[in-house]
Amino acid sequence: MRRIRAAVAETPGAPFTVRDLDLGEPRPDEVLVRMTAAGICHTDLGMRDTWPGRLTPMVFGHEGAGRVEAVGAEVRSVAPGDRVCLTFASCGACEQCATGHPAYCLHARTLNFSGGRADGTTPLSRDGTPVHGGFFGQSSFATHAVVRERGLVPVPADLPDEVAAPLGCSGQTGAGTVLNRLRPEPGASLVVTGAGGVGLSAVMAAVAVGCDPVVAVDPVPARRALAVELGAKAALPPGDGLVAALRDLTGGGAHHVVETTGRPEVARQAVAVLRPRGELALLGLGGEVTFDVMPLLAKGVRVHGVIEGDSHPGRFLPDLVGLWRRGLFPLETLVTTFPFEEIGSAVRAMEEGGVVKPVLLFD
Repeated sequence: MRRIRAAVAETPGAPFTVRDLDLGEPRPDEVLVRMTAAGICHTDLGMRDTWPGRLTPMVFGHEGAGRVEAVGAEVRSVAPGDRVCLTFASCGACEQCATGHPAYCLHARTLNFSGGRADGTTPLSRDGTPVHGGFFGQSSFATHAVVRERGLVPVPADLPDEVAAPLGCSGQTGAGTVLNRLRPEPGASLVVTGAGGVGLSAVMAAVAVGCDPVVAVDPVPARRALAVELGAKAALPPGDGLVAALRDLTGGGAHHVVETTGRPEVARQAVAVLRPRGELALLGLGGEVTFDVMPLLAKGVRVHGVIEGDSHPGRFLPDLVGLWRRGLFPLETLVTTFPFEEIGSAVRAMEEGGVVKPVLLFD
């Protein structure tokens, strides 16, 4: 056991409070990581607010980066001292994992959202009482995390911590949706609804592969300005006349729309924005969406549900690092850093819209 500091949600919807916890040693297929940075994602907040009471207290966090401190006897891909990006958990053996789509692992719910390991245990405790963890296989809102080997991707020593952390979720979700699933041709038009961390990652990826025009939609003026700075041809606020404006900007309708807000009305609006045989990628965790079938049929629209950018992190994250090196994926422009102990301030800044991607830094 080692004593760590972690941001704990004591009950569903409760604010994160930093507490002292105990963390067990890694098992043979696990790795102990000392966290250096952790991004905050809207998923952390949404899941915290709806998390089952029986699985609290709980440690969230799923955009971690750090340095390996110890490895289990069966671990071969990383060694103590390696810098790593943490990402979602997958089994590595099911049909989806075996065919290169671990984001759709058949055991994803157990490995990422059960409040512990697959066998029901948790490495976290407080005064001998278990504390739930293993969120996305990591629970990175803590000074240390125990992670299965498959949840780690080595990163270069010169990659800043505040860039490495968001790669594991928001970076690969937005960029992967464009690069892995939609795969637009150069010159294809692409609209992104929601200019948060995921949406702006999609904007950067679309610009990088030559989409034209790339258009962002967001109610926050600063985020619209950032989208244009990152290469979008235009950035519009939602409201009356939006569909007509987007169709005009895209020459009669977009080839692709990436919908990140999770709002049913925005998803339906996206269908109206598409040209015939256009493609809609749904990324946001929202409520039930109902569509009028006739426009889908008449226009031949293809609808994609996408998790984690349909990425294989061990292959895809190095590609994103390569784009970052070339200046084509400047993820740092989205980031505002906060000391870990100020997680409450970071959450408020994100909820108020003044910060796109808050990243917690550890001493």
